[in-house]
Amino acid sequence: MDELNSTMMTIAKDVKIQIEFNPAVVSEYRLLGYENRLLNREDFNNDKVDAGEIGAGHTVTAIYEISLNSSKGLRIEPLRYQEDKKRNIDLDEIAFLRLRYKEPEEDNSKLMEWVIGRDEIIEDPEQTSNAFRFAAAVASFAQQLRGAVNTGEFTYDDIAELAQQARGKDPFGYRGEFLGLVNLARSISQSPKHVQVTH
Repeated sequence: MDELNSTMMTIAKDVKIQIEFNPAVVSEYRLLGYENRLLNREDFNNDKVDAGEIGAGHTVTAIYEISLNSSKGLRIEPLRYQEDKKRNIDLDEIAFLRLRYKEPEEDNSKLMEWVIGRDEIIEDPEQTSNAFRFAAAVASFAQQLRGAVNTGEFTYDDIAELAQQARGKDPFGYRGEFLGLVNLARSISQSPKHVQVTH
């Protein structure tokens, strides 16, 4: 019953999202998840290429990890022969976001565009919304399950704490179930490993 409206009523089809980061501000970026949904750059403007649908009441979240120039978060050395694309670029812009979608009964897509400004950065995570912080906890959990290659010192304990603080209203108990999964994964990772030797 909870999912019926969003499943039965499509409000946008073939939804495509494209983001271009400003190389004068952002040195590195990484999309978390969506590996099986990536499109080629040339497919963004091609209305014949299928993409995702969004139902009534649905939201879609894409999380990027970015490192700003001259920040402590840089992980990759700059390329020696990389073309200099940083000249005459507005340093107040982090990225440019494009979204294409079709109305449910239409075959031609509509384009929407936004500039993401540097002034939109929120330095203190406590000042962000519960939804943002909980989504960050979910993304961190997925990265942890995949081997924690890029999570640094962020542990299951940190994920559980972040999710608990951002739990907010949880009328259907979904966020509580997520916390249960984090605690289960933490307990498994901390359990002693038993090795069975056979002769």
